[in-house]
Amino acid sequence: MTTEDAPGDATGAAQEANLDKMTANLARVEELSQRLIHALSSRKPPNTQLNGPDAELFTRAATSYWSEMMQNPARLFEAQVEYWGQSVKHFMEAQQALVGGEPQEEDGPEDRRFSNPLWKTHPYFNLVKRQYQLNAEAIRKAVEEAEDLDDKDRRRLNYFARQIVDMLSPTNFLGTNPDALEKAVATEGESLVRGLENLVADLEANDGEMLVRLADDSAFELGRNVGASEGSVVYRNRMFELIQYAPTTDEVHATPLLIFPPWINKFYIMDLKPENSLIKWITEQGYTLFVVSWVNPGPEYRDVGMDTYVEEGFLEAIRVVREITGQKQVNAVGYCIGGTTLNLTLALMKHRGDKSVKSATFFTALTDFGDQGEFTPFLQDDFVEGIEAEVEEFGVLRSFIMSRTMSFLRSKDLIYGPAVRSYMMGETPPAFDLLFWNGDGTNLPARMTMEYLRWLCQQNRFATEGVELCGERLHVGDVEVPVCAVSCETDHIAPWKDCYRGVQQMGAKQKTFIVSQSGHIAGIINPPSKKKYGHYTNTSLSGDASAWMEKAKFHEGSWWPRWEKWLRRRSGKMVPARIPGDSGYPELCPAPGTYVVNKPSV
Repeated sequence: MTTEDAPGDATGAAQEANLDKMTANLARVEELSQRLIHALSSRKPPNTQLNGPDAELFTRAATSYWSEMMQNPARLFEAQVEYWGQSVKHFMEAQQALVGGEPQEEDGPEDRRFSNPLWKTHPYFNLVKRQYQLNAEAIRKAVEEAEDLDDKDRRRLNYFARQIVDMLSPTNFLGTNPDALEKAVATEGESLVRGLENLVADLEANDGEMLVRLADDSAFELGRNVGASEGSVVYRNRMFELIQYAPTTDEVHATPLLIFPPWINKFYIMDLKPENSLIKWITEQGYTLFVVSWVNPGPEYRDVGMDTYVEEGFLEAIRVVREITGQKQVNAVGYCIGGTTLNLTLALMKHRGDKSVKSATFFTALTDFGDQGEFTPFLQDDFVEGIEAEVEEFGVLRSFIMSRTMSFLRSKDLIYGPAVRSYMMGETPPAFDLLFWNGDGTNLPARMTMEYLRWLCQQNRFATEGVELCGERLHVGDVEVPVCAVSCETDHIAPWKDCYRGVQQMGAKQKTFIVSQSGHIAGIINPPSKKKYGHYTNTSLSGDASAWMEKAKFHEGSWWPRWEKWLRRRSGKMVPARIPGDSGYPELCPAPGTYVVNKPSV
């Protein structure tokens, strides 16, 4: 080959290589398109009642807004002129930037969706971003100024308006996302093909439903690198497996500790990895620890209700733990709905004269649902009736519906952000254990779902007239054992002020209330070694929540040692450590058991 031929040959070879790559990508797109069509065709008809509020809410809001504007036309013109003026100003500034000027940037709240420098420096992206922010603010003001709406409807309208704003962010569309466009160019379109592969894989994994995978499932294996603390399943019935964890000390406190996690999630949130495992830490403090692992129910659990969870779950687990350890009493812990139901169980035990529980600890557990907070949009009759139709058809509330509902409370972080990274950028989801757990949901039995939503969430019976359960009328005031309640400062699922209000109503003479920094998970899974989040205490529960916090003392570091000191005083003398399987309840299988990996098809 001569020197004259080399450049041409190199160019031709490069073009041929690019053509081959393009041909290969087109073949992949064709195959993926067929899989996409097949996945979407397997999707069950949607339950439209779960998509949003009825049209009446928006009609009343719009009517109220325009009625007010017509009565006060000056206000209408002022609002519209301001909006039009800002829009034209943004356009003119973009035009100026295109002919050599600098794009204008106004101060505003930081938004990591717009962290790419092109949102500031490129006239096109700068205009798109600023117009989106202007539109979002206009929608926010319109909702704020709508009159003749009660508090519940205003909360609902604000929620759905926010969903619309988040959905229409320019970062959610390829043509207005500089990160995705830059990557598509840099990878010669490979990132878009990988994104389509991710989309098809998610649809196939969820029967055609759009559920964005948040974590790399292949990076985790239950019993190996999550949920790996040593222990044994020593009892099983149709509702739960009971795990007894291996001791890590020569002696343990005589009174065993029994944890009831929520059955809307898997228990191993408390055992993700050794350095932040609450389960491991408890055994290291010298306790015989039992944890309930709830069944993941299929349609055959349709008629299982709150009473079943109490009788065949809570009371049965308490009975078995007492029998295994030979103790008359246990100390019990309830997390989230596990804590709510532990309260119901304790109230029932009071009526029956059963003193098997020595003390109770509640992690982010609601008993007073008088303020529905961020869940207001999902606890009105139209949405709850949609849930009722769902569980009537399938026998369970399918796990993806609960997961989707919770994700929409933080849609920027849990829906649109992950979707952009996965489907537009073609990235593999991160190997993040917390997000892996978050995506590992469970179904909920039909009857239990409706009882929980109607009796507790909507009607707030446990904190008002009492709830009829297991032949007794139960009230939060019936809870009389010593109580330690831990809530979290930024918890949007079980707001700390609502938890406080419920604890105030308990009949217990000994009540300890702690507020941890952070949210529903991070505030609880907060090991002392991390030295990350502090906590607040106040021995007086006489005033309202705001008064409690005003006089509360802040402590650096985790609340775990403080709780353990409280628990130690109620856990008896030290005895030789108990080995799982040495009590007449042989090991059925190693922890984390079988129920935690069961995924019934619905």
